[in-house]
Amino acid sequence: MNVKKKFIFKSEVNELLKLMINSLYSNKEIFLRELISNASDAIDKLRFNLVANKNKDIKFDDNFYIRLFFEGNKLIIRDNGIGMNYDEVINNLGTIAKSGTKKFLKNLNDNKSLNKNLIGKFGVGFYSCFMVSNKVKVHTKSIFEENSNNSILWSSKGDGKFFISNLYKKNNGTDIILYIKDSCKEFLNKNNLISIINKYSNYIDFPIEYKEFDKDKKKYIWKKINLYNAIWLKNKNDISKKDYKNFYYNLTNNLGNPLIWSHNKVEGSQNYISLLYIPDTSPWNIWNRDEYKICLKLYVNKIFIMDNIKDLLPYCFRFVQGILDTNDLPLNVSREILQDNIFLKKIKISLTNRIFKMLEKLSINNKKYNIFWKKFGVVLKEGLADNNIDKYKISSLLRFNSSKFNKDIFISLEDYISRMKIGQDKIFYITSENYISSKNSPHLEIYLKNDIEVLLMVDKIDEWMMNYLTDFKGISFCSINRNNINNLDNILVTNNNKSNLINTSLYDNDDNKLFINRIKDVLSKYIKDVRITDRIEKFPVVLVTDSNDISTQMLKLLKSTGKDIPKIKYYFDININHILIKYIKNVKDENLFKKWIKFMYYQAYLIESNSLENSVNFVNIINDLFCNFIYNN
Repeated sequence: MNVKKKFIFKSEVNELLKLMINSLYSNKEIFLRELISNASDAIDKLRFNLVANKNKDIKFDDNFYIRLFFEGNKLIIRDNGIGMNYDEVINNLGTIAKSGTKKFLKNLNDNKSLNKNLIGKFGVGFYSCFMVSNKVKVHTKSIFEENSNNSILWSSKGDGKFFISNLYKKNNGTDIILYIKDSCKEFLNKNNLISIINKYSNYIDFPIEYKEFDKDKKKYIWKKINLYNAIWLKNKNDISKKDYKNFYYNLTNNLGNPLIWSHNKVEGSQNYISLLYIPDTSPWNIWNRDEYKICLKLYVNKIFIMDNIKDLLPYCFRFVQGILDTNDLPLNVSREILQDNIFLKKIKISLTNRIFKMLEKLSINNKKYNIFWKKFGVVLKEGLADNNIDKYKISSLLRFNSSKFNKDIFISLEDYISRMKIGQDKIFYITSENYISSKNSPHLEIYLKNDIEVLLMVDKIDEWMMNYLTDFKGISFCSINRNNINNLDNILVTNNNKSNLINTSLYDNDDNKLFINRIKDVLSKYIKDVRITDRIEKFPVVLVTDSNDISTQMLKLLKSTGKDIPKIKYYFDININHILIKYIKNVKDENLFKKWIKFMYYQAYLIESNSLENSVNFVNIINDLFCNFIYNN
């Protein structure tokens, strides 16, 4: 006789159901992840139980599956797993076994301003189905029930009570029947459910299927939704390069090709599997901190939990794609929990070291590493500001253009040090707007002449980066844009070349003194001093930043952020032997002299910064000088 019995939920379940039904959770789609995970666990338990107990008398279908059915406003999720008996239904569906639930609910009631997106604060599990359903039935039969009539039908509307009765079921397993709310009809859309399953449950060990009519066979067939194959769980020796690449394409939606990958299994105090890829293509939004997501996906026992876990990798490794799978975290883990999770902090250290090893291995192949560097070099440079990362390891991976090579060749700091001159104790570099500007800079002239290599730093981030990159292997850096001539003088003396790049002996000449004072009168608002230099030959003048002042490139960087920064006053270094300087020196007309000097200053400033605040004024001065030349000739 089939008797329908009424039960009352435990008080904490009632509170939880109220939260569910009132749509506390904005991310309703996780109900499907939870129910499929439960179905997968039921099949796993059946397989384990049969092997452990070696019960050969029990008959079962070893063609395991999880299937979806659509009937009107009903969504049915069926598995042929272990099933439940009467007592198990009472224990599993009438109470919450998770510790901490009551405490959480009390805190929620005490703090009404808590964020409502609270997925993962406790074991959502089965009860998540009430987010999308106004009625739920569970029809289940245990594999250990020999009497086919001993199957159980559980039902509830989430209103504080549930009912249990007997109903005939031929096979073991569980059917979850959801009566979908009118406001949640999107969860009756087959394509929508397929998308959700692909997102969360792609690598469940068993096929997740739905019925579709095959026009060729002219009958309904079961069509598999999930990939079904968690490649990272296989032995590395059983996975081909093609398999690794195919998984990468699926993982990243064909984001270029992987340059290198690392598949690693860790057991001991930490238990996890990681499969990491470094791509050859940059995602379009990698520079947008608000939109870009850390592309390492977190799985718990093959179930996708979340991505964009910002504390899982250093931000300078945000180009890394891959998965992390562990059994050491609960399925219902939240972002809030992860922030203070000691286990995850240890994993972060391990993954960081793993990525360093990948990059070091990749750097051996210059062709591949150049591809990486062009795409992600600027991203990697950001890591120098991270106090929790090994700056030396990042420094070793940096690459730069060099005054000795063309634009397509990048060198390491190790390469640079190997070519340093006798007596050279600095790594010389220049920061500039772009490669062409740096390669043709007047600052570079004396270094090229004396075969002294200079690093060409042409990324906008470089000037900022140099605040953190102070030395490499104990050798400090020296900017040739700045007033650091003594560092070059020492090398020239050691290598028997002329010294005194600031030629103070020429200051004693009365004509030179007068000329310098005339220049100072014109440029007093713009410069610190006027100096005669031997550092340039092709150029008439050059602007040099004081070693204690902010650089031109840093000034531009700060201005781009909207900060109001005082203007720089430069040293105005002149090549006294240049034909233009000789001509200007003899100009007697003070008005014409001022125009020539301002022209020289604007010219030098344009070279230094690649822009002018008042370009019209510069053009007018040029035109006036041309007109004067035409008039007098």
